[in-house]
Amino acid sequence: MITIEKQEEFLKKLIGYRRELHKHPELSMKEYETTKRIKRWLYENDIKVLDFPIEVGVVAEIEGEHEGKTVAIRADIDALPIEEKTELPFSSVNKGIMHACGHDFHTAAILGTAIILSKRKAEIYGRVRIIFQPGEETGKGSQYIIEEGVLRDVDCIFGMHNKPDLPVGTIGIRSGELMASVDRFEIKVIGSGGHAGIPNKCIDPIVVASQIVASMQTVVSRSISPIESVVISITRFNSGTTWNVISDSAEMEGTVRTFNNNIREEIRNLMERTAKGIARALGGKIEFKWFSYSPVLENDVRFKDLCIEAAEDNGYKYVEAKRNLGGEDFSFYQTVVPSFFVWMGVDGTEEWHKANYNLKEDALMVAANYFSDLALKVLSKK
Repeated sequence: MITIEKQEEFLKKLIGYRRELHKHPELSMKEYETTKRIKRWLYENDIKVLDFPIEVGVVAEIEGEHEGKTVAIRADIDALPIEEKTELPFSSVNKGIMHACGHDFHTAAILGTAIILSKRKAEIYGRVRIIFQPGEETGKGSQYIIEEGVLRDVDCIFGMHNKPDLPVGTIGIRSGELMASVDRFEIKVIGSGGHAGIPNKCIDPIVVASQIVASMQTVVSRSISPIESVVISITRFNSGTTWNVISDSAEMEGTVRTFNNNIREEIRNLMERTAKGIARALGGKIEFKWFSYSPVLENDVRFKDLCIEAAEDNGYKYVEAKRNLGGEDFSFYQTVVPSFFVWMGVDGTEEWHKANYNLKEDALMVAANYFSDLALKVLSKK
């Protein structure tokens, strides 16, 4: 941990990074200027940038003075297509784009971690790889990082997400499932349109689709074990062009979330069977499409005690993290190397993805201290 007398000065530096990132947000896989800023700050702090063939995102590394393993720490760097309404003096200048999920905080905090570790090379047994990952919001960034070989010689990886409902200085830690799998579906109902006053000569796709919407909840309540946590949400429903015509088709889409990777395919099959059965009974047809995004984020139990120790040794409060049905593409890393992901308390003003979302910047120092100490603890274990 940085000495107390220098923490205030260091925090101002991290706040400056965070505010510049917040003012200049970029969408997933388009983080070109963000990438340039991160590289500049790393060079200014004499931190080595590795030469991986990635157009967006940055990989840095701090080499210790002793032989050992490679630990990775990941921060995501992309923003969302949201028009900011915070009225902060450092509000987004990029119209319709905002750091409404706190990835600016993640980036600045892990920059802080890299800087701290660069001053503590004598304590590092091995090396710490810092990954500034693009494209988390689309669920594709971590796969991009994996495909380009960034994890090829990494032994384990750690990450975080800011948590607005936890106070600064509190870290949520949990082994096992933390965040849900994410899948998307589209259902097109094909009927037969006609005059709204003569419905008996039509196959009304809205009637068919409405029954499908209602029946999807029976997949959760009657076809999946009540022990499992499953959510099916239909978030878009479109049909028709005017008030007196029954349309030929209706379309809907939505998402499925669960904490059990093993039942994802089962849910898909049950949904498709239910939709086809209802459409067939009412004379219509359906087209069913399924898009898999990310698996369940499951923390490796072997790291829980070290994660708690890193919190408590720095004077921070540990709480048992609550599971969240949001998705996180950090989950793809666990398919390659052991991993652990924590909640970082930030006293946020709103939940994620809100146009007036903000957080307390004191948490930057907490996260920077926490992850630098955690990396040293993991590397010290033989």
